[in-house]
Amino acid sequence: MCPSGYVELDWYETPRYYDIVFDQDTAEEADFLVEMLSRFGRVRGRRVLEPACGSGRLVAELASRGFEVTGFDASPAMLAYARKRLARRRLEARLVEARLEDFRLGRGRFDMAHCLVSTFKYLLDEESARAHLACTARALKIGGIYVLGFHLTDYADRRRNRERWAVRRGGTEVVCNIQGWPADRKKRLERVRTRLVVQERGRELRSETTWNFRSYDARQVRRLLRSVPELEHVATFDFTYALRERTFSDEQLDSVLILRRVRT
Repeated sequence: MCPSGYVELDWYETPRYYDIVFDQDTAEEADFLVEMLSRFGRVRGRRVLEPACGSGRLVAELASRGFEVTGFDASPAMLAYARKRLARRRLEARLVEARLEDFRLGRGRFDMAHCLVSTFKYLLDEESARAHLACTARALKIGGIYVLGFHLTDYADRRRNRERWAVRRGGTEVVCNIQGWPADRKKRLERVRTRLVVQERGRELRSETTWNFRSYDARQVRRLLRSVPELEHVATFDFTYALRERTFSDEQLDSVLILRRVRT
């Protein structure tokens, strides 16, 4: 139940507020992706696929850098916002409505795919997660890469985790508080809640969204990856997007995996 003053609202239905929170790191993330393609890709093209493209911030950023971008998302509101963003900047990209675990956007077409902000963990069972990786592998050229970012779970940590952002764009201020509860090891589920407080034109909106993520430790990720042999794990980084490789282990919870499409 929402606390007094909050309304229950899926934050993907308010794409502008969502975008204000996350857009501040867009240029840095795009720099990182371009470097990953150069360093680990075995292809020469510039075709990029973004599963769960959301508000289109990285779609637009990469399109502005000369990449041919396709993005998909399950939220019509997010896609509508992304299309307006592209039109406003006079950029072109292909945007379609599709789901993570079931999309067909051209076999062997893309040089790179990327999904950076734990969206992969919305897939709540092993079958769906495997289906997503298999779909992505089919979409990549041999030698293309998938840059996949998500938080691992420390099952021994029984504390609540909290993150907070306060961002202003023009006359709008958004304060975002995200809280995560300890994972249920048996069910492989983590409960997550976000609360937004928006100040705009003298009015205030308070909203709350709750959902579940699927939990993973390093061993569980390795087991999943073995079930999709078309993707080879070639490097690991972290959410700072520093160009320093990390060891993939439970010691580093925020992980960015570089998966390369190989022949099988």
